[in-house]
Amino acid sequence: MHRKNIVNLIMVLVLFGFAIWVLLPIDSTRLGREGLSLGLDLKGGTQLIYQADLSQRDPSMTENQAMEATMQKIEMRIMHAFGGITEPIVQKQGTDRILVQIPGIRDVNKATELIGATAQLNFREYQYNEKGEPVLDEDGMPIWVVATAVGSDGETRELTGSYLKSAVPGLRPPPENAPLVSLEFNKEGAELFEQITLQNWHKPLGIFVDDNAISTPVVLPDEQVRKGISGGKASISGGDMTLDEAKMLAVQLNSGALNAPLSIIKQQDVDPTLGKDSIDKSLIAGIIGIILLLIFMTAYYRLPGFLACCALVIYGSLVLMVFKLYPVTLTLPGIAAFLLSLGMAVDANVLIFERMKEELRTGRTLGASIERGFNRAWTAIRDSNVSTFIICGILWWLGDMLAEPRIVGFAQTLIIGVALSMFSAIIITRTFLRLFPGTRLGNKSSLFKV
Repeated sequence: MHRKNIVNLIMVLVLFGFAIWVLLPIDSTRLGREGLSLGLDLKGGTQLIYQADLSQRDPSMTENQAMEATMQKIEMRIMHAFGGITEPIVQKQGTDRILVQIPGIRDVNKATELIGATAQLNFREYQYNEKGEPVLDEDGMPIWVVATAVGSDGETRELTGSYLKSAVPGLRPPPENAPLVSLEFNKEGAELFEQITLQNWHKPLGIFVDDNAISTPVVLPDEQVRKGISGGKASISGGDMTLDEAKMLAVQLNSGALNAPLSIIKQQDVDPTLGKDSIDKSLIAGIIGIILLLIFMTAYYRLPGFLACCALVIYGSLVLMVFKLYPVTLTLPGIAAFLLSLGMAVDANVLIFERMKEELRTGRTLGASIERGFNRAWTAIRDSNVSTFIICGILWWLGDMLAEPRIVGFAQTLIIGVALSMFSAIIITRTFLRLFPGTRLGNKSSLFKV
């Protein structure tokens, strides 16, 4: 046995072992053990469509940049709030609309509140007249203005959420136990915060999120407050804020303010259209098909067919491993693509075995027939798979343009399956076959149906 083939065999076995480790239900934070990520048609969940007001975007950004940044922050908010539960689908529709699908989450109100809030944080102070008295509005209420301070570059700046380093939900010490959100600013933000608080001793300092006053504490000059100010720390509490609201606010602040305000156009709680019954039926159909396939390959091609079945088991494990690690949100079209890729993996082996049999009939040795068979079959395998990749690329592009995740899921799953089928046929099956030249089994032509 050649040394190269031994290395390939060890690599295949290590990959197979790793795939089994990923798929087995053992604890691992990095890989997760919640099973494959299922789409709305299989799992149900929440579907939302938003329209972005691009006229209010940051002037330094183009419309496409504002949309991309907004979509990234929406995805970040969902992942932080529902981490480990779902893999969200966030896609652009047209020029100013965003489709959001959250499989497994049925609380539409919580999802809309989490996603739609702009979460623009700023600190405000009273506007004062020449006498040092607060200026009042028509209703006799003090007028708030955004607090400013001098930055490190000598420019006057507003203290906003862009200087925020982290926001952490928690509770005040007993006996209060009131929910709060602890804020920590970066170096520049800490300097601005210190100046703003020092200039508002014994005066209210408002903490506003999306123009709503979340907290309006009076700054008091005690040692504890001074210590927090010098460290660039503050907290938001008060009112009727619950712990869940504090957690949601922290997620919104950590993800950053949305780059364009959003208004919801459509929201719905989606029931699984296929659900467990369809998954079970698809699984049964797949198992029956695979068993029949294994029986046929072994009966018709004998030893090579049996080795192809072993390679197919490894191939299936590798595909499922990629689905979990990537991760792929699996829909029913995705399951169909996976089963189709299994058939294509077997088709590649059929081409190789037929070419190998032709070489054996001409009187070549088993080793030479294996190599010639693979070389002659490679062009057909390559061309058919490249054609499939091109079609999948077109489907992926169309699905993305039409905001149809099922089409994207089919194309995505088929690309992964076909790519790994080439690896299975050219590397795994070939490595197994190379084990037999020069052995007793390799000298029995009946095992190769010749």
